[in-house]
Amino acid sequence: MVADDRRKFQRLKLSKPILATFGDGNALVLDVGVNGAFVEHYGTVEPGQRLRLSFRWRAEDVAFDSEVARTTVVRTPAGDGKSAVSHTGVRFVDGIEGADDRLQDMIATFIGKILAAQRANANGDISDTSGAATLAEIGEARRLRSRGFVAYRLKGTSWWRVPTTSSKQPADGFTVAAFEDDEEVETLCRAYEKADEEGRRLIRMVAELSALSVSPGRPGS
Repeated sequence: MVADDRRKFQRLKLSKPILATFGDGNALVLDVGVNGAFVEHYGTVEPGQRLRLSFRWRAEDVAFDSEVARTTVVRTPAGDGKSAVSHTGVRFVDGIEGADDRLQDMIATFIGKILAAQRANANGDISDTSGAATLAEIGEARRLRSRGFVAYRLKGTSWWRVPTTSSKQPADGFTVAAFEDDEEVETLCRAYEKADEEGRRLIRMVAELSALSVSPGRPGS
């Protein structure tokens, strides 16, 4: 795999969640990369908190001491806070007993399948229906389990990230579907800061397309 491919797939968007443990409870890994992961779990955590994330790959444990980068409560059933469901992005701090090598192997395996699917698709290989299926499923884990929207609002020189059930586009920012990748949203934020009013209007149009992709029946649709 060449350097460009490694950069392109630094974060792996999973087609199916991976069962994991996060701290003392069970979790689902929705995205994973060489530097961190995006997980769904019960309860709430705080940015900067250290927790261990562990899952299995080819019958071996892959465990990292991780630091919470950001977290959002996505569902709050009636009852105590332990019943809340959160989506949390973590940064890997320390790999436990060969975890880094196992993670690299896992990512390389998935990337190999994705690149093969892209080549088959580009070559018009209609006999390889698995390739089209693979491409269609990329990122499906986060899309299926993320609900609602997130509004990004620029207040002075700072961005406010506000989970919401409305797809309405604010005048001081934009709203996207909650499943959107953090790096892609970061790119939109930087572009919005530099844009004039017409450019910002176009960015809101791009964001609206994301919001419209939320399936009927989800909050805010």
